[in-house]
Amino acid sequence: MSRRRPPVHQVLATLGYGDAIGHEVLGIQRALRTAGFESDIFVETADPRLEHLTRDYRELVDISHPDNLLLHHFSIGSKASRTAYALPDRMALIYHNITPPEYFAAVHRTLARQCFRGRRELHAYAERCEMALGDSEFNREDLVSLGFPRTAVLPVIPDLTHLDEPADWHVAQQFDDEWTNILFVGRVIANKKIEDLIRIFHAYHTRFNPRSRLIIAGVFSVFERYYAALNHLASRLGLSHVHFTGQISDSELIAYYEVADLFLCASEHEGFCVPLIEAFHKQIPVMAYAATAVPATMDGAGVLFDTKDPLHVAMLMDGVLSDTFLQDAIVDGQLDAVDRLNAKDFDRTLLGFVEQILNTPRQGVARVAFDFWEQFDRLEQLEEIRRYRPSAFMELPEEPR
Repeated sequence: MSRRRPPVHQVLATLGYGDAIGHEVLGIQRALRTAGFESDIFVETADPRLEHLTRDYRELVDISHPDNLLLHHFSIGSKASRTAYALPDRMALIYHNITPPEYFAAVHRTLARQCFRGRRELHAYAERCEMALGDSEFNREDLVSLGFPRTAVLPVIPDLTHLDEPADWHVAQQFDDEWTNILFVGRVIANKKIEDLIRIFHAYHTRFNPRSRLIIAGVFSVFERYYAALNHLASRLGLSHVHFTGQISDSELIAYYEVADLFLCASEHEGFCVPLIEAFHKQIPVMAYAATAVPATMDGAGVLFDTKDPLHVAMLMDGVLSDTFLQDAIVDGQLDAVDRLNAKDFDRTLLGFVEQILNTPRQGVARVAFDFWEQFDRLEQLEEIRRYRPSAFMELPEEPR
C-alpha cells in the first residue's frame, strides 16, 4: 500500500486579481493539483472575484498536521502569516520582497509601518522554514542577507495568454492616433517613482516631441496623497497630456499595450516587475532604470539607463523612437528574452523543491509562547465584536501600556 502524499497548501495575506503574486499562486495550485497533491489557498482577504478559490486562514488550525507542507507567500506581515508560523506544519517561504518603508513615510504612514514590521517579522522565519525561495535572484540574495540558511530561486514565469485576447476598442479609439504614446504599467505607488517618469516625459515632450502623451496604467485609489502630489507636479510643469487610467480590465490593458510606442519604467524597487515581460511579449521597446531586480528581469534585452537626468533619458527615448531599425532590433532581443524565460520549466522546478523538502528530515520548528492559542482565540473574539458590534467594541477598556 502506497504512502499517502501530504497536502501542500498555500498561505498569503491577500489574493489579488490580475497581479503578479495572484497569478503565481493560482499557477502553483494548478501544478500541485496536476501532480496529485491536495492543495488549497488560505488567505486573510481576497478580491471578491477570487474569493471562491480561497479558504479563510483560520481554517488552517482545523486541518493542520505535522506532515503537511505550507507554502507561505511572504510580502508583508499579516495575521495569516503569524497563524501559519505557529502551526506544527512544515513550511517553505516564497518571498516576493518587501518595499523599504522609507518610500511610504511621507505618503502612506500605515503602509510604511506595515513594511517595517513585515521586514522585522521576516527574520523570525529563518529557522522556521525548511527552505526559502525567492522569485528572483535579487530576492534570493535578500533572503541570504536576512539570515536564511537554505535558499533557492523559484523563477517567475508570467502567464501571458491573457494578453492575446481582443483589445478594448474604446481605449484603442481614444489613443490610437498620430501621437506618440509612452506607457508605464503598475500601481501608482511611491517606489515606482512616477514623479521621475513625469519629469522625464516633460523633457521629451518639450524638447523633442510635443505630440506625445504619457499613460500611467494602474491603480491609484489606495495612495491618494501620492496621486495628488503627482497631479500637482504635472500641473506645475504645464503638462496636460499625462493620463492616469486607474484600475483597468485585461481588455483595456491589452489596448494600452497595443497603442504604446515605448514602455518607460523608472521604478527604484522591484522584486521582479512582470509588466516588463508583458511589454516584451507585446513587442513594445522597453526602457527601464537599472535598479534592484530590473536588469536581471530584462536579461540583456531592452534599454537600461543608470541615471535619471530627465534630458539624458529623453535623448535616449528620442533615439529609440526616431529609428525604426533600432526599434526592431530591440524588440527582437526582447522576444528572445521571453523565449529564454518560457524555456524554464516552472512546474518541474516547483515540484522538485516540494519533493526535496518532503523527502528530507524536518528542519524548521515553530517557537511560540505557551499561551499563543489562547491569545489567538481572544483576538478572534475581539475581531468579531469589532466587525459586528462596533459600539460594544468602542466601550471596551484600553489595553494597559
